[in-house]
Amino acid sequence: MACKVLIVGGTGYLGKRLVKASLAQGHITYVLHRPEIGVDIEKVQMLLSFKEQGACLVQGSFNDHQSLVDAVKLVDVVICAISGVHIRSHHILLQLKLVEAIKEAGNVKRFLPSEFGTDPARMANAMEPGRVTFDDKMVVRKAIEDAGIPFTYVSANCFAGYFVGGLCQPGRITPSRESVILLGDGNQKAIYVDEDDIAMYTIKTIDDPRTLNKTFYLRPPANILSQREVIGIWEKLIGKVLEKSTISKEEFLIAMKSQDYAEQVGLTHYYHVCYEGCLTNFNIGDEGEEASKLYPEIKYTTVEEYLKRYL
Repeated sequence: MACKVLIVGGTGYLGKRLVKASLAQGHITYVLHRPEIGVDIEKVQMLLSFKEQGACLVQGSFNDHQSLVDAVKLVDVVICAISGVHIRSHHILLQLKLVEAIKEAGNVKRFLPSEFGTDPARMANAMEPGRVTFDDKMVVRKAIEDAGIPFTYVSANCFAGYFVGGLCQPGRITPSRESVILLGDGNQKAIYVDEDDIAMYTIKTIDDPRTLNKTFYLRPPANILSQREVIGIWEKLIGKVLEKSTISKEEFLIAMKSQDYAEQVGLTHYYHVCYEGCLTNFNIGDEGEEASKLYPEIKYTTVEEYLKRYL
């Protein structure tokens, strides 16, 4: 059954994929756009292309509460994809204004806040300064639950574009054909998901009663791999063994401290994923659901398929 869906942050890295996936799955899709967009011609052209594909553009701003309420009243489902990545921009707490609008409107059947990474509920012991991301997301979760708003939290783990392309090396997004740096022994398992697949799975959940008021984890079985395994797939594709060096946990942390704040936030996340294995060191309990089990019919992009793009 088609839902009426409002996507906030629809011109962003993940947001544009959510718009595409929502339209592809037959939902009536609204895209919030800010009047203060100014002369950002790329965003304007993207919004016009959404309109050509059948999306409805609705004006609204975090600076105008009534505009948010009016936009929310048009739909059944609200999905927020505003950035929580410090190297881009970190706007997670702006969602508190969206929560207030949803609460006032009173008609939304489900809200999916901007999560899409590591499950913040499992990161209570995260290091500074990276823990700010998890702390802010938990503040938003508390507001949602205190307001009694139905929700789904999407934990999509590692975006393939950031992790797979650079063979899990921070600051690299294309794979070398010569050398690679292992983080520790390179054997901690992580989970990698193609960004288009994240969007597709997310939209699948919005009218599924099994994901209501639950955390939805994306764990494609073929993509639960260590850094060494990701490198091994690339080596097989190029027919060459890369020269490997290692950076220890202690060396990584020392090097991290010389970076600026935004870089340190991102590197902290790499530390927890690649040195501690925070994405795979727990079992999904009754409060969560796993994507490939709920939707086994979906063919997701494997790490090998993703890496073939770079050949």
